[in-house]
Amino acid sequence: MRSGVRCRGLLLLAFACALWPSGSFGDTCTTQSQIAANQRDAIANTARSIASQTQSGDIQAIRANTLSSVAANFSGIADSIGALKPLLQSATITVHTIYLLDAPANANNAQASTFYCSPPASTMTVVLNFSALPQGKYAIAILHATGVVKPQQIALVLSQADGGRWQLAGFFSKPMLEAGHDGTWYWTQAREYATKKMSWNAWYYYQTAARLLQPADFISSPNLDKLRREADQVRPGNLPDTNPIPLTVNGEIFNVTQLYVSGELGDLDLVVHYAPTAAQAALLRDPVRARQQVLDIMKTMLTMHPELQQAFHGVWVHADSGDAQVFALELPMSQIIGTQSTM
Repeated sequence: MRSGVRCRGLLLLAFACALWPSGSFGDTCTTQSQIAANQRDAIANTARSIASQTQSGDIQAIRANTLSSVAANFSGIADSIGALKPLLQSATITVHTIYLLDAPANANNAQASTFYCSPPASTMTVVLNFSALPQGKYAIAILHATGVVKPQQIALVLSQADGGRWQLAGFFSKPMLEAGHDGTWYWTQAREYATKKMSWNAWYYYQTAARLLQPADFISSPNLDKLRREADQVRPGNLPDTNPIPLTVNGEIFNVTQLYVSGELGDLDLVVHYAPTAAQAALLRDPVRARQQVLDIMKTMLTMHPELQQAFHGVWVHADSGDAQVFALELPMSQIIGTQSTM
């Protein structure tokens, strides 16, 4: 999974248009300091209870307090809970931010629900975007799980049921750190690389900063918008977004399907996925030839973009056949470039 991001079970958002008329007229957001204390406590207590149950892996308890339409398709949330449990078991859970949302009955047939959340006397507006929400009251609770090796941020979407009880309607999680650094650090480093015209380093550091600073994909803010504008200014032109890019290695073409970064092994690596041809895949059955094929890909990447040696611990290459991985190798820069000095 890329970068450890988990986004599961978001409140019928993929289906709400078919179930309810939708729109943004009259949608309101109340920020944490403006929410009545008893209501704020009820939201926070529900969020902490879900986090505690995630720590213990009590999937059934969480499902029992989940909106019925979401609980009916619970496998994604269950997978996220299973992945998070070992990371959170000894974590300290704090409720970082709460938003209270009121989605009224929609009458203008718009296809989105957008909430503008502005604390009193603040110019910073957080925007929450949903494809559509059924009429009702909702809360967003953002929690931090700290004091562990891999701190996490969890964004919960809660729906208010009859009687005022809050139920889970969406579950999202992202790491707070990548390779030991937070999003602000990566943003600062990205700007330095941009100043040095190292666009590849800058681009991937901007992407890492955005991933760490945005608790969930439906949340945006002026700061995040500014970060993305800066990233767009340095975006390399030859990235495999929708189509593979050809990489010429010793006169042979390799189709690179994905490029991203990962701190999964501890340090920050550039991750390369490619789809080998039948002939290239045949060589991967031999461990010696497989290693040489992948090493040649690594060396070619560093020859084309020597700046990568400064920004990353190493390169991690995956050879994929459809959804199956047929070979993978991670090497530090020193083992790829030998005695060649870094820039």
